[in-house]
Amino acid sequence: MKSSHAATDKRPPFQATQTTRSVEANTAARPLRSTKIQDHHLDRLAVVYVRQSNPQQVFDHQESRARQYALAHHAVILGWPKDRVLVIDDDQGQSGRSVEQRDGFRRLLTEVTLGHVGLVLGLEMSRLARSSKDWHNLLEVCALFGTLLGDQDGIYNPNDTNDRLLLGLKGTMSEYEMFTMRNRLQFGRLHKAERGEVYIAVPCGYLKLPSGQVVLDPDEQVRAVVQMVFDKFDELGSLYAVFHYLIRKNIRIGIRVRFGARRGELEWRRPSMSIVSRIIRHPTYAGAYVFGRRKRLQQGSVAKEKRLPMNEWQVLKHDHLPAYITWEKYLANQQRLQENRNKPSSSGVPRHGAALLSGLLVCGTCGRRMRPSYGQKANPAYGCNGHLMEARILTCSSMKASVIDDLVAQQVLRALEPAALELSLQAEADVQTERQRLHRHWQKQLERVRYEVERAERQYQAVEPENRLVARTLEQRWEETLRQQRQLQEEYDRFMQDQPARLSEHERNRIRELSSDMPALWHASATTAAERKEIVRCLVEKVVAHVKNDSEYVSVTIHWQGGFTSQHEIVRPVAGYSRMRDFQQLCQRLVDFRKEGLKAAAIADKLNQEGFSPPKRGLFSEELVRQLLCRHGLSNEKICTPPLGPLEWWLPDMARKLKMPASKLRGWIERGWLHARQTPIQHLWIVWADRDELKRLHKLVARSHRGVTSQPRDLTTPKSRS
Repeated sequence: MKSSHAATDKRPPFQATQTTRSVEANTAARPLRSTKIQDHHLDRLAVVYVRQSNPQQVFDHQESRARQYALAHHAVILGWPKDRVLVIDDDQGQSGRSVEQRDGFRRLLTEVTLGHVGLVLGLEMSRLARSSKDWHNLLEVCALFGTLLGDQDGIYNPNDTNDRLLLGLKGTMSEYEMFTMRNRLQFGRLHKAERGEVYIAVPCGYLKLPSGQVVLDPDEQVRAVVQMVFDKFDELGSLYAVFHYLIRKNIRIGIRVRFGARRGELEWRRPSMSIVSRIIRHPTYAGAYVFGRRKRLQQGSVAKEKRLPMNEWQVLKHDHLPAYITWEKYLANQQRLQENRNKPSSSGVPRHGAALLSGLLVCGTCGRRMRPSYGQKANPAYGCNGHLMEARILTCSSMKASVIDDLVAQQVLRALEPAALELSLQAEADVQTERQRLHRHWQKQLERVRYEVERAERQYQAVEPENRLVARTLEQRWEETLRQQRQLQEEYDRFMQDQPARLSEHERNRIRELSSDMPALWHASATTAAERKEIVRCLVEKVVAHVKNDSEYVSVTIHWQGGFTSQHEIVRPVAGYSRMRDFQQLCQRLVDFRKEGLKAAAIADKLNQEGFSPPKRGLFSEELVRQLLCRHGLSNEKICTPPLGPLEWWLPDMARKLKMPASKLRGWIERGWLHARQTPIQHLWIVWADRDELKRLHKLVARSHRGVTSQPRDLTTPKSRS
């Protein structure tokens, strides 16, 4: 039906009916030519627009379809030749609410705007458009290009005032009729939903009976798998973790086929994230009947569904259906899903990163959650991006993760020590319960495949031996089920080899040993970072850290589950000495030690003994002290040495006074030609000389030139110093 054609070529066989003949008889009784139809209209096409709203009407309401096609004959009676009548039926099965997805209507507009159309025929105006916007757009285009409109009641000229008024009323009534029918259907459906009787589809684990009643799925294994999903979500706390667990254990979910020849049959499918999410999120599993959880939004030609919050659901009836979990557990699961989202207001899911407090650490300055960064995987750090989110100056500081992680881990392990015995017993019980659950699941699978084998055998035995056409097929089916049984039995044997149904005595002792030694279990290589984070979240609600830019000391408040808080203080590595709280005190101690004549190694020992530490933490070394002395101008011993005594000079100053090289003056000191002493650390020379000594040294400088090998004794002998 997606093509244009002449009326005589497209009319279906059932058009030659009493309805068609009655239309012809009625039109024959009318005037064959309306006064509104002019010759220039007859020179153009007469277009018959055919449309029905949905595919069901196309197949079930054939009489309406025949009446629309009969309008082609009516156009011939009005004066158009048969080959000038065009039928456009491209929009069969499309709604008239808008022009979206209506190729036929857009084609009709194109033909009108090209000046090809003299008359547009439709059985009713609602066939052309149910939207006032689209309808008046068509009127304007037809009026502009001089095209007539016609239906079963007559011919209309859009340029005529009375006809235009009548066409506008018909379009308005058509649009109102659409809203009236829609509201009638929607309110009727809502009234039925308020009684809890509208079911579009029931989720897996449930079955809708022919009477309309919804019950738990009669298959025991289907119910057991659904219950397993809820139990594992309680244990693992994440949709992804539950999904990967089902995949890892090769557990399939029983789904009832909804469409086709196998409708209602049970089909075992591989788990998917959408199925697991639907099980956790669907309120039906809590025994509640819900209607109107989603709102349909039309965005252009694309229709999307928006999930509504619970307070906007149209119908919510508690304890209306059999339940797998309680309503309180359902609400707790939804809250857990919200907390798992990676948002500033939620803690998120424990991941495999090394940062222990990811999602739990809160900045004490701005109150936002501090996010871990892994510039170097071995050294993660916590930082606050509140200044970026709020477009303000950076006031929050970052910190190395290992310092605060070690503190919280130590406190958590200390809190777990009194419950070591109870934890060991609980761990043993959990492992035993998990193995028994998987063992029962395997037993149900084996029971199901045994039933399939026995059923195939009974079908094969029931067929007559002479009917080989059927017997061969049944024999192949029997052999196939036997192969499936053998394969499943082998997989079960391997499972039992790895995980027996009951724990051995060695495994029990191993669990008790690990549970009694929590630090060893915590630091074990087999314990993942995600498992450590899950342990912390069982005990800690959040951790607030007050980090200051000008201090390496961090005030930490641990908020424990149950409302208890504990206060702690840690020392973090900082970028430089200037960001240390006791920096001024450290500088003063350096000056004091230099005045005492201590070398760099001795100063490092003194600082370590007094509790000082470098910015990156650890202990001071000789090299670190030497760098610190140079950075703060304390490496030169002149600065740290007490003032010179009377008539004392630093060697460079005396060399400049005598206008001679300092190296030559140092040689005179080594020969004993003047009084001098050295500082204890850097061994700097200090020279003594009074007025008489200066005169002697000036004379000695005057005689000291190239070629002179000896000097008078009176010039090389220094004056006695009192």
